[in-house]
Amino acid sequence: MTITPLGVDPSLCFINGVWVPPEDTGGIALRNPSDGSTLCEIANGGAADIDRAVQAAQAALDGPWGKLANFERGRILQRIGTLVLENIEELAQLEAMDVGKPLKQARADVVALARYMEFYAGAADKIHGTTIPYLDGYTVYTLREPHGVTGHIIPWNYPMQIIGRSVGAALAMGNAAVLKPAEEACLTALAFVELAHRAGLPAGALNVVPGLGAQAGAALTAHPGVHHISFTGSVGVGKLIQSAAAANVVPVTLELGGKSPQLVFEDADVDAALPFLTNAGIQNAGQTCSASSRILVHRSRYDEVLAGMASRYATLRAGPALDDLDVGPLVSARQREIVEGFIAKGSDLEIAAQGEIIADAPKGGAYVAPTLFTDVAPDHTLAQDEIFGPVQVVISFDDEEEAVAIANGTHYGLVASVWSSDGARQMRLAKRLRAGQVFLNNYGAGGGVELPFGGTGLSGHGREKGFEALYGFSTLKTVAALHG
Repeated sequence: MTITPLGVDPSLCFINGVWVPPEDTGGIALRNPSDGSTLCEIANGGAADIDRAVQAAQAALDGPWGKLANFERGRILQRIGTLVLENIEELAQLEAMDVGKPLKQARADVVALARYMEFYAGAADKIHGTTIPYLDGYTVYTLREPHGVTGHIIPWNYPMQIIGRSVGAALAMGNAAVLKPAEEACLTALAFVELAHRAGLPAGALNVVPGLGAQAGAALTAHPGVHHISFTGSVGVGKLIQSAAAANVVPVTLELGGKSPQLVFEDADVDAALPFLTNAGIQNAGQTCSASSRILVHRSRYDEVLAGMASRYATLRAGPALDDLDVGPLVSARQREIVEGFIAKGSDLEIAAQGEIIADAPKGGAYVAPTLFTDVAPDHTLAQDEIFGPVQVVISFDDEEEAVAIANGTHYGLVASVWSSDGARQMRLAKRLRAGQVFLNNYGAGGGVELPFGGTGLSGHGREKGFEALYGFSTLKTVAALHG
């Protein structure tokens, strides 16, 4: 099979407005997680290619891109969003084949990418400074300015969405970007930069260098010409990136995953909660940083919630991405082995329900049956570690204090949800839960490109989405004028 996203040769890098071969002529085989076949060969970029890309980005800042008015940047982003929607089917097909997610989820990601472009297009000329009352004879004000060249290392689970919330915000703020997509799934990143070029984004404003994390990614994070780094991925790699950035005293935004709980209290509307309890754990085959992998239930409603979730799990079907079932394959055979290893660690637990892998699913696909565990102790490995697969655990609690202790009892702190009809409890827990986002009687709020997103603890630091992302991709300058 030969894949050419929007006519682009995936074995090339996009640097300074043109498609160019990497310095290393070798490539990386891109696998189809639905059947294990080779989709195509992508560029194996390295340090020399990253250096070319960083130089191109700096030249863009010194040239047309850096001199462009804020509202003109917004117009370009708006045109990019329009082109994204015009190519929704091709982008969705690419994302489904590349990542393994069902088509309906891939289409939702295309719409989200366009929405990010639209949001940041409108925000580009609305980042204001402030005036500060000061001593007599002074006028003092602040300016928000771009960092300069920003480096973006994105993961394989949501390439389009994370391009939108990371690269989109950086460009809106006036930075020039170098993007290193994940080697497991980069086709939509290549398609996106082609659309951005067609929309009139000046040469060098966005450069894309595919390659291995240990080579292209390491070169990007250590490059002295990069002024800010945004990374979404594992805790281990996040630590390496932060260490590399520290050598150049460069700020970093890290989003590193989670072990997010949903808390179901005795006064919850269980019928309303059940779709959220299940879907938030199995979307994208559970390969979601904000996946709800822990369901905490008051003992008085435990059997009811477990039965409702088990009933839903029993209907779940996993199969090829283009079959558009409930769950697609995991991104790779390696990821499947990791998730199967976690399920094996639950051999001492009771499986309440499992979905099924359809009978005619290709043998080479990276499939795992969605699995629901019951009566899990809060300190069990399955309740503590991020699995990144379609696996959820159900844990009981007796009162609010215990629920909070269990919810906060991991090293992560990304997302949490509270299901209760008690408004006072909702407000108390919104403050007490250690998480960057807390949802009351919902989970995820429909994605919400406007809603600041990020975590605490091992979930990372810094914020993406909304205006907070723009602040993160800028630096604050104070100007003090003495005029008498």
